[in-house]
Amino acid sequence: MQHLYAPWRWQYFEEDKSICPFCVASKKLKSDEELGVFFRAKYCFGVMNLYPYSPGHFMIIPYTHEEHIENLELEIWQEMSEKVREGVKILKESFHAKGVNIGMNLGEQAGAGISMHCHYHLVPRWNGDTNFITTIGQTRVCSRDLKEVYLKLCEAFSN
Repeated sequence: MQHLYAPWRWQYFEEDKSICPFCVASKKLKSDEELGVFFRAKYCFGVMNLYPYSPGHFMIIPYTHEEHIENLELEIWQEMSEKVREGVKILKESFHAKGVNIGMNLGEQAGAGISMHCHYHLVPRWNGDTNFITTIGQTRVCSRDLKEVYLKLCEAFSN
């Protein structure tokens, strides 16, 4: 068995799970680049996934700390949905994605890593972007520089 050395992941396991990282990101307005926040709207914001499935994988998160989408105010839900549509367009036009997975894992049992604060995932997809290395090698390869991806998302969402 091979082992992949990834010391940066230890921080995730050491973090206080009672502190919501999305709420922290929503309040640290002067740390957007450090946190990967690339847009801020009235009710939600966009942030890059720290451990992306593919380059350009990002999340849309409401400022409201809420686990259950059915409890979100309608205007929050509508703005998030508009940003999802905009995000899909950006991933297709700016990143040339051939498809996009959109999803929410609602609850820990549904696979949510941060279940206490609902959020959308947008994952760009390309032909042949998955292969044996993920399944057999249990390794995910990110083929683009994440700083470059961040800057491209910032630019696209600012237009």
